[in-house]
Amino acid sequence: MSAPNAPKPPSEASFTLSKRSLAAQALGHVDPVTRAVVAPLHVATTFLRDPDNGYSSGFSYARPDNATVREAEGVLAMLEEAGAGALLFGSGMAAATAVFTALEPGDHVVAPRVMYWGLKRWLTGEMPRRRIAVDFVDMDDVSALERAIRPGTTKLVWIETPGNPLWTVTDIAEAARLAHAAGARLAVDSTAASPIHTRPLTLGADLVMHSATKILNGHSDVVAGALMGAANDAFWARLTAIRAQGGAILGPFEAYLLMRSLRTLHLRVAAQSAGAADLARRFRAHPRVSHVLYPGLPDDPGHAVAARQMEGGFGFMLSIRVRDGEAAAIRAAARVRLWKRATSLGGVESLIEHRASVEGPDSPCPPDLLRLSVGIEAVDDLFADLDAALREP
Repeated sequence: MSAPNAPKPPSEASFTLSKRSLAAQALGHVDPVTRAVVAPLHVATTFLRDPDNGYSSGFSYARPDNATVREAEGVLAMLEEAGAGALLFGSGMAAATAVFTALEPGDHVVAPRVMYWGLKRWLTGEMPRRRIAVDFVDMDDVSALERAIRPGTTKLVWIETPGNPLWTVTDIAEAARLAHAAGARLAVDSTAASPIHTRPLTLGADLVMHSATKILNGHSDVVAGALMGAANDAFWARLTAIRAQGGAILGPFEAYLLMRSLRTLHLRVAAQSAGAADLARRFRAHPRVSHVLYPGLPDDPGHAVAARQMEGGFGFMLSIRVRDGEAAAIRAAARVRLWKRATSLGGVESLIEHRASVEGPDSPCPPDLLRLSVGIEAVDDLFADLDAALREP
């Protein structure tokens, strides 16, 4: 795919660009006025009407639409192979909650027992107010998912794979089959996989969501969310209207920074996933670690499914369980020097967090668990730092 003002390929048959190349050049956009290879930042909030009061430019006001946002959405839609396109939101939560807001009173939802705690807390508090029932199940158990679905009543199956912070893996194709057989849509939170490793829409999902704050942006300087759709249907139109009417669109400067990051996404994901896999193998043999949770390990319960639906790696996230228990885990997190004790994931800096303390008494996290987000630092340095913190008396 080339921009209109880019050089024409010799032929469509002999010159097909890879997604990596398309992302690196932001779909080949060249500014028609300045010939800049980086798209300009559009910050205007209102636009001139035509003499007949129309908007031939396609833009009328900044709340529902923005040219810089469209640029980033185009790259995301290409990466996810989204037939309906992409919608960028002001946060991952704004994107996720838009999907549930689009449901009708009386609908039923099936969601994971292990999932992003902020969204689970929102579902628990908000869905009863909207008269929408939610059942939380172990999504790595296909039979449990099948039992939870109510044909004709279940309208949405929401899965997160790998599931934060235990990194459980859900079979997307099988979940899509079960959802569709019951007349429901399947939505996938693919934040921890990224479109480089997993493209849920090609496996049968109807929607895919990302907290673009994480690996898509990767520099811990943008809060953003994204939805991609398989079909431009009535539900997608409803999501578009919810964003436009609620004013939840991403700001143009944030979209500009996100576009910058998407150009290097393939390189960052490859480096961070390789680092996570290396650390997972090393910590498996560590005397102070009882378990390593990472779907890339051959003996991980989700490995077989992950190997089938993930390409080129198993992600940049893992968790370890400290052999000496909760107090030892908290002490280790306090002693690191290179790892940063901070919330979030997917940035170029490596982060460590004791999730049970953050999530509270309802957390599914074992109290001895440390969540690790692997950045782009030297793996030997990351291992040495945490190794010393774990071994210190």
